[in-house]
Amino acid sequence: MTVSYKLKLTPTYHRDTYPSISPTKPSLTQTGKTILITGGGDGIGLEIARSFAKARASRIIIVGRRAGLLDEAVGGLRDEFQSGGTEFMAHQTDIGSDTSISSLWEFLHTQNILVHVIVFNATHLAPHLPDTLSIAKNELMDAFNALRPAGTQLFIINISTLAIHTTVPTMASYGVSKAAFTGLLGRIAHDRPAEDVQIISFHPGALYSEGASRILDKDTLDWDEFALPADFSVWAASPEAAWLHGRFVWAHWDVDELKSDPEVLKRLEEEKGYLTVGVQGLTAATIEPMSDVKKKYVELDTMCDVE
Repeated sequence: MTVSYKLKLTPTYHRDTYPSISPTKPSLTQTGKTILITGGGDGIGLEIARSFAKARASRIIIVGRRAGLLDEAVGGLRDEFQSGGTEFMAHQTDIGSDTSISSLWEFLHTQNILVHVIVFNATHLAPHLPDTLSIAKNELMDAFNALRPAGTQLFIINISTLAIHTTVPTMASYGVSKAAFTGLLGRIAHDRPAEDVQIISFHPGALYSEGASRILDKDTLDWDEFALPADFSVWAASPEAAWLHGRFVWAHWDVDELKSDPEVLKRLEEEKGYLTVGVQGLTAATIEPMSDVKKKYVELDTMCDVE
């Protein structure tokens, strides 16, 4: 039996890529940018690398735990896009290890590499705690943001899941940890404008990856095409998606219809908790951003020192 699932916020529900999110669309160009993709050796991560290559990213770095898999992936990408001008690199990294993460950023620093877009993709599709919370623990995002030169816009793309708002049997910890990380990014987005660091989380769809094949039969779900979330990642890492800064969406939803829906736009403007992780039934309260609070504390300390 094949199970079909849909959550439609727009009249059109995509199962594959479409022109508005095509990486070859001029307004979505990634020329001059370096892209870092966690879990980029296979599955959706590798497909995301392909999409950014089609968008003419200057450099794409894929990281993961299996060196052999990464080397094979980079070799394939170089062969496929040998005339595209994109440099492909791999770095063996365990995102659950502080030491490994530090090694990654030290490598980037010594190579004088600025990462413009980071795609959080690595996870375990299994009924146990994935690595997403470890990413927050080892302050990977802080290191990413700290390297931002003044006036340079960075992008954080989080491959989340419908499990953050839908109960999935036997996968409670997976959904909760994903919700925690998506919520964390939403809080960061509240304090940082999209002009500095644009942050978008999204459900990629039902993808029959290697991980999914270990726990599900191919006829279990009506699977989506990998190109949908891969190309959506490129769109999300562009100024066209700035109006969704800090929000969670589904890759299936048509971006043009979503942006032209007056009700959606009204709720995005008036409801700070709309399309974010929170408590159902309660209206999100707007609290002064911590960046402003910290600034006031610094000013107060300065005044005290002068006195």
